[in-house]
Amino acid sequence: MSSRPRALVTGLSGFTGRYMERALTEGGYEVFGIGSHPSDSPGYFTVDLEDRSALSKAVTEVRPDVVVHLAGIAFVGHADAGDFYRVNLIGTRNLLEALAHCAHVPRCVLLASSANVYGNAKGGPLTEDSPTAPANDYAVSKLAMEHMARLWAHRLPVVMVRPFNYTGVGQSDRFLLPKIVEHFRQGRQVIELGNVDVARDFSDVRSVVDAYMRLLRIAPAGGTFNICSGKAVSLQQALDMMEEIAGYRIEVRINPDFVRANEVKCLHGDRTRLDAALGAMPWISLNDTLRWMYESREPA
Repeated sequence: MSSRPRALVTGLSGFTGRYMERALTEGGYEVFGIGSHPSDSPGYFTVDLEDRSALSKAVTEVRPDVVVHLAGIAFVGHADAGDFYRVNLIGTRNLLEALAHCAHVPRCVLLASSANVYGNAKGGPLTEDSPTAPANDYAVSKLAMEHMARLWAHRLPVVMVRPFNYTGVGQSDRFLLPKIVEHFRQGRQVIELGNVDVARDFSDVRSVVDAYMRLLRIAPAGGTFNICSGKAVSLQQALDMMEEIAGYRIEVRINPDFVRANEVKCLHGDRTRLDAALGAMPWISLNDTLRWMYESREPA
């Protein structure tokens, strides 16, 4: 049996999971994964989070030292709102139940919530103590998950993270920035978008995973942390960056089918608590992230 510490990552085959696996492996962990899609990777369990029995069996077999729970439905425009609650809320509860009943208690259980729990909050950068006002089913499911997870705080060392928007090579072009980057990579002259009067606190997936790794090391049980750059960037600013990188301007057309009535207009995070816990850490700029995505040989 390996003497390396064991890490269990749910959603291992997803966008963030692939970067998390690489960082954990480089950090000396033996990595195991749980996901709903089949995989030939060693140490990977094809398990639906709604299957309590199979989930319990996988957790008992792995006996993880740290857990990173990334699995969930993250696309706000997902067609079936009920899936948000079945996966993001009930699935997370099933995982915590399995971990609590395992004889080997992990030293850190990191749960990925979302900055969407803040909704359309006003008043500048959002701290972890800002009022929550979820504006869509995805955000409601994540906030409900946070409240539910506190019921397990006396049995498990839970750390809650609220990542703001982040992107990178390999993210689906259903998301805004990969869609924009891919249009420029293909030399398209026109792009159809929905809400253009939005601003987001964008980060690079590599910076987000770095923050997760640092939190796993210090395991601040009971803590909730914004994962963000601390800077809000408008959609137009992101388009301007891409036009400079690609060397041409693109025509933006508004497609009413892409406009969301409950769109969060601005999400801007305060990372003071994260910096206090981890110390100053490098954070990749959005311009560097977009250039990385544009110049990558993989689809953006």
